[in-house]
Amino acid sequence: MDDFLRLSAATARFTHGAPRAFSFGDDGRLLWFLRSTGPTDPIEGLWVLDTATGTETCLADPRALAPEPGPLPAAERRLRERIRLVAAGIGSYALSGDGRSAVFALYGRLFRVSYEPTAAGGAPAGGAPPQEIPAAGPVFDPRPNADGSRTAYVSGDALYTAPGGRISPADGARWGVAEFAAAEELGRARGHWWSPDGVTLLAARVAESALQRRHFADPAHPELPPEDFAYPEAGGPNAEVQLWVLGPGGHRVRLDWDAGQYPYVSDAGWESSEEILLTVQDRLQQNVLLLSADPATGRTRELSRTTHPQWVDPLVPGTPARLPDGRMLTAADTPGGAARALALDGKLLTGDDIQVRGVAGLHRGRLLIEAGLRDPAEQQVLLLDPDTGELTVLADDTEVPTVHAVLASGGTLLLTAAGRDGIRRTLRTADGREFTPADLSEPLPYRVAPVLERVTEHGVPTSLVLPRGHVPGSRKLPVLVDGYGGPGFQDVSAEPRRWQHRQWWADQGFAVVTVDNRGTPYVSPAFTHAMYRRFSEVTLEDQVAALQALGARHGDLDLGRVGVRGWSYGGYTAALAVLRRPDVFHAAAAGAAPTDFRHYDTAYTERYLGLPAENPEVYEQESLVREAPKLTRPLLLVTGLADDNVHPSHTLRLSQALTDAGRPHQLLALPGVTHMTPNGTKEKLMALELEFFRRELGAV
Repeated sequence: MDDFLRLSAATARFTHGAPRAFSFGDDGRLLWFLRSTGPTDPIEGLWVLDTATGTETCLADPRALAPEPGPLPAAERRLRERIRLVAAGIGSYALSGDGRSAVFALYGRLFRVSYEPTAAGGAPAGGAPPQEIPAAGPVFDPRPNADGSRTAYVSGDALYTAPGGRISPADGARWGVAEFAAAEELGRARGHWWSPDGVTLLAARVAESALQRRHFADPAHPELPPEDFAYPEAGGPNAEVQLWVLGPGGHRVRLDWDAGQYPYVSDAGWESSEEILLTVQDRLQQNVLLLSADPATGRTRELSRTTHPQWVDPLVPGTPARLPDGRMLTAADTPGGAARALALDGKLLTGDDIQVRGVAGLHRGRLLIEAGLRDPAEQQVLLLDPDTGELTVLADDTEVPTVHAVLASGGTLLLTAAGRDGIRRTLRTADGREFTPADLSEPLPYRVAPVLERVTEHGVPTSLVLPRGHVPGSRKLPVLVDGYGGPGFQDVSAEPRRWQHRQWWADQGFAVVTVDNRGTPYVSPAFTHAMYRRFSEVTLEDQVAALQALGARHGDLDLGRVGVRGWSYGGYTAALAVLRRPDVFHAAAAGAAPTDFRHYDTAYTERYLGLPAENPEVYEQESLVREAPKLTRPLLLVTGLADDNVHPSHTLRLSQALTDAGRPHQLLALPGVTHMTPNGTKEKLMALELEFFRRELGAV
């Protein structure tokens, strides 16, 4: 590997040392976060910034608490894969209701830490040393109650409290956890919630006996037994999910809704001690209900219903939410699918002029929202009057494309601006003082200014990154299409970290093109829904059309030498490109590609493609395996043998079909590597892919 790749690997792609996982405590007076000690330190500790003084304090150092790290509990290791968390040390934490104490798990051990902020009269602040709390076994997902006197946690698929002991029955189900579909596809990563009074718990009961088991064996260590877990394969059974209220003295109440018709629970939580709000969806996610539940009886009533003939988009973060005056804030689409919007009690509050992406809460009587006003690559922070719909821009940059984000509490704001000059974080208190949480990460090596353009009649977002110092007209450049192209992820964004690797690829002599084809988010709901039951058709049509449009605009792009690379859905796109359009794409590196969606999970696949039994022709059309005899271009297949998202069998099935058809290809099967390719694996693969593309495209 060269210097850049070594630096990228050592710094976890320039993230070690950067603060993350921010939470406000004590009504905005404290800012909690996780951070390691520097750019090559992977182990994150728990910190707090006291806004009275601007002082940062490390409250929990994993090296001091666990000098000899142990293994992660299996449930935590799998959840980290679901939420794409690669950091070591303290992976997450949860605050008490007053925000002055936190609990966290460290290698299966349970800890509590507290902090007393600087008092108004000048009394010194202080944090007590972390206290280890005895637990029944390896701890997963601990959460304190409102006053911090009790902590709920999961161990061995059972739900416990400390103090207290086990509170879930031994009935063969998993308690207090999010099932695979919820954590991977529905945006719900937790399975238990304390009531506001800190006495009662709402808990998920997950029964997985009907699901198939996915097995993993490490061929590099044949002496170790294989692992397995329950997997909901498209067309097959899902986990049975129930919600129960667990009270003192063994009192239990099951929440009652039509779980047969609405099996997915995408959101849940206490609105008050007398009300629980939950969002449930039917299997195809075309009908989404917001329900109010009575925790005393379990009875539910419908508050709102959202329907869509294709699918209802995932929840806008921060919704649903009840405002102080009782009105219900929900997400909605404007007529015709022109914009993702907000609605109050079912009446649209925003229109076609903005794309709402998140709600951060209330700030001085107005809704604080993250939204797109202009190009999808940018994001602004706005204040929205819930009575009049009037918008006020709070954070924007009209000169340089920038992604702005916000966190708020008690009048204090944490504003983040990510653009070509890096990432800036500003903590602004209610009385106007400002602080900057320290960022100890490696400075980004490249200041990348990608050419951002909307092309084709669909207004497809694209980017172009050229070698530094390239003189237009001096030489033709082979093209490398590098992207994702699938639902739920935006590639063409002003966020600067994602352009570092693309600039490296460009500096190796390529014109690097990225295309957010129809089906990707943030252009409009109609743009996203265009992919419905047409993965391969829409993806490939837009990728080809966008590439040709860019070639017409930029004469230095050599469209006679085009490579394509990607991971996950991007790997699917890459393999699809050379299998179906070898006239346009001349070599592909396809990593972790879902080659046959009949073997991918239920919630993702059925949302877009329907049920396999009802739409067999759709699944056959989207399969890469059936295309194997058509391969005429060089194809490099890559899979991690510990990938529990896109199981390695996807790549191996395609490789077997190619072999059976007599089609030469290359295969890299990586023992112990997961879907996230951590610990320098991605950079090692990039070096191998560079050799592949230089050889196959004749690039220098």
